[in-house]
Amino acid sequence: MEPLNDSLFGAQSLESPAALASALAPPAAPGHFDELRGAATPAAAPRQQPAPAGTPLHDAALPPPAAPESPGPATATPELTPPWARFFEHLGSGGFTDLPRRAINLERQIRDNGVTYNVYADADGPQRPWSLDLFPLIVSPESWTQIEAGVLQRVRVLDRVMADVYGPQQLLAEGLLPDALVRGHPGYLRPMHGVKPPGDTWLHIAAFDLARGPDGNWWVVSQRTQAPSGLGYLLENRLAVSRQFPQAFEELQVQRLAATYSAMMEGLQRMCPAGSPPHIALLTPGPYNETYFEHAYLARYLGITLVEGNDLTVRDQRVYLKTLQGLRPVHGLIKRLDDQFLDPLELRPDSTLGVPGLLQAIRAGNLLVANMPGSAFLESPALLGFLPALARRLIGEKLQLPALPTWWCGERAALESALPQLGDCAIKATYPGYDSHTSFEAVLGSRMSRRELDEWAGRIVRQGDEHTVQSYLPLSQMPTWAPNFGRGHIAPRAVMLRVFAVSDGPQSWRVLPGGLARLAGADAQIASMQRGGSSADVWVQTHGEVDRTTLLQPHATPASLARHRAPVTSRAAENMFWLGRYTERAENAVRLARLVLDRLGGEEPSSRPLLEWLHGLSTRNTLIAPEVPIGTKARRVFERALIADLGNVETGGSVGYNLRCVRQAAAAVRERLSQDHWNQIVRAEEEFLRRTAEQEGEERDGSFAAGAALHSLEAASAALSAMTGAQTDRMTRDDAWRLLSIGRHIERLAFLSSALAAGFKGGAVHEVNGFEAMVALFDSTITFHARYQQRRDVATLVDLLVLDGDNPRSLAWVTQTLRGRIARLAGSAPGKLTALSYELPDPAMWTLENLCEVDADGQYPALVQLFEFCETAAYHVSDAIGIRYFTLTSESLRSVGV
Repeated sequence: MEPLNDSLFGAQSLESPAALASALAPPAAPGHFDELRGAATPAAAPRQQPAPAGTPLHDAALPPPAAPESPGPATATPELTPPWARFFEHLGSGGFTDLPRRAINLERQIRDNGVTYNVYADADGPQRPWSLDLFPLIVSPESWTQIEAGVLQRVRVLDRVMADVYGPQQLLAEGLLPDALVRGHPGYLRPMHGVKPPGDTWLHIAAFDLARGPDGNWWVVSQRTQAPSGLGYLLENRLAVSRQFPQAFEELQVQRLAATYSAMMEGLQRMCPAGSPPHIALLTPGPYNETYFEHAYLARYLGITLVEGNDLTVRDQRVYLKTLQGLRPVHGLIKRLDDQFLDPLELRPDSTLGVPGLLQAIRAGNLLVANMPGSAFLESPALLGFLPALARRLIGEKLQLPALPTWWCGERAALESALPQLGDCAIKATYPGYDSHTSFEAVLGSRMSRRELDEWAGRIVRQGDEHTVQSYLPLSQMPTWAPNFGRGHIAPRAVMLRVFAVSDGPQSWRVLPGGLARLAGADAQIASMQRGGSSADVWVQTHGEVDRTTLLQPHATPASLARHRAPVTSRAAENMFWLGRYTERAENAVRLARLVLDRLGGEEPSSRPLLEWLHGLSTRNTLIAPEVPIGTKARRVFERALIADLGNVETGGSVGYNLRCVRQAAAAVRERLSQDHWNQIVRAEEEFLRRTAEQEGEERDGSFAAGAALHSLEAASAALSAMTGAQTDRMTRDDAWRLLSIGRHIERLAFLSSALAAGFKGGAVHEVNGFEAMVALFDSTITFHARYQQRRDVATLVDLLVLDGDNPRSLAWVTQTLRGRIARLAGSAPGKLTALSYELPDPAMWTLENLCEVDADGQYPALVQLFEFCETAAYHVSDAIGIRYFTLTSESLRSVGV
């Protein structure tokens, strides 16, 4: 396919955009339905362009296309369907010439919004930007009518299957369901037998993967019921793509999505057990799950709380959320966690993702879960072959939306029917993803030699129940924008459509008028996001009036605003607290390391008290190992030991270790951070570790190594300044932020107090170099010399570093700020302190005369006592905050909002 060169762009003025698109876009592969033209490409038609590298599973039986020929005239290609013609006619003023710019804007929007999909096998790291194509998949009203009716039927059948399997089990007794596919499935949960779900509804969210065949009809390929993904990503797809084509979006009368999400939430709220208003949360495995972005996005959109397993606790067969204000009842959960990890007491005992006692709360009828646990057996591909008979038995109807012919080889008749067809079918695992059964990636018979087919046939004969055979279907292909060749070009790519049925009340469902289109990746045989596939928005047209319902209320009310103000969970609060502490620790480590290297490498000889003070601080803060000799005995050994450990991520206290801890704490509260803030944190760690690794790999003399280390520390200091600036100026002052700030100031108070105490006890403060070093450690050198000129007595140091209420690194400022933040955290009125605030000393009681009193030995007992008290109080307050707000023990074991 030729790129959209200047001559083709110029042709736009001579013919309509639809005609130009028809000329530029090659047809689908032979034998495949062409979404752009509304018909299958004849098998004998020449290809105008090679198929894209990597086709999905059901597309992989095609032989490799012949070398492309020159594109024929536009009249040789069938015209576009009316919807696609209208789409290209309403591209906007820029037309085709504007598509490259829009593709760049779309990519930038995805990146700026931080839309990611974690890929565990990705060599470039655990996160990559979400992949979204510029063009949408357009579904006509007629096609959607077929899909909607068929999906509604199927979700009703699946829901009744679960009701029977966990109830009377008549289907098993009548032989309509094989026992091996239910009781023998690892996803069948015996603890759920006899449970009566709220509203008698087992399935609240079900996803169906559909493929369009050459005849233009849609077929079911698979179904997802445990924790189907896509409801959040498709929202982001809609927002991003509709902004690129606003005129076409309006012209095509695309159905909106918000009304369905609103109906789902209203239905869940009505079915929730006692609670007015009911509290619903979204349960996520955490930030390292591949679809975590979607979990956070969906929770924000729906106005519900995003929680992890350790955010919840079960008391008296009821589920509670651990918040800063205490235990808050939870009445409903939208789970994005596989069933086996839900409850370590009754399911997988090694799970750290679930909630102990959760199944007991479900059995007691005190919790609605979407979907109810135990639906994993419905996802087996083998079940598709039994659903037609189950539909006739359970709802008395014939399924309107067929599934691909599927044979479970655990039945002899099915096995004998499937074996002769292996060369034209896909072979799938009956129980995929379970270690207790044979699990393998799906394979295509058409890609295997005769010998390989015989080997697979032997395996199937020996373990028939572990294998399911499914018919092959050439997937339809939709036009996509390929920007990686010249200015870009239109290329057909195979597509599968995932649609969602959601409950809007007891035994009532509706189909989301849209979906998630998944495109074939570049390196796999399946349209899978984990294998590098892409996605597209889905525009479902309507002949009627477009429902313009929105979850963004035009007239906000106190109730609607409160719905979007989720409580701060104890887990999020604890991670924010430690994000503040580790940020401050990293800053302290950087400042101390720079001070040590500067003093050790300076031209003026350092005094023994100064070197002892620096060595003691470095050891206490684990910048060096305890066995490293003091600088007065082996200055270069001290220096080299400190440099060698700067990037050591295994040593607690090193700069590298603290930067890694900052990133890990930030990852746990990723949804609370701006994209810029997160990028700063990631870059700071990566850059510092890269610099220190380069230093280790090069031969350097001592002075050069120290110089390189100082440059690395300066860069880290600048990065940390950007981080703290984001924390100070770009975050909402809620309780989570207060805990971040409290964490930082607790760490600062303890560090500065211990440094001052050591400086006075060892006498370093009485040396000129020691005095200057102490002022530098407090980042107050410029202020000190501007205010006191050349004076270097204890009184001036105490005045600036201890008593100055305007110096953010003085003990008075830190202590007073801490007292106020702790009081606000507890909900006190402005200016009113709490009992925990009084655990910290009151700077108003400090006086210069008292603190500067000298005893007979020339020591400052009141001053040293204050330093020790401040350090002890900092750690005591830290422990008290953990007990009260994070672990929720002792007097905090109260519930709120019951």
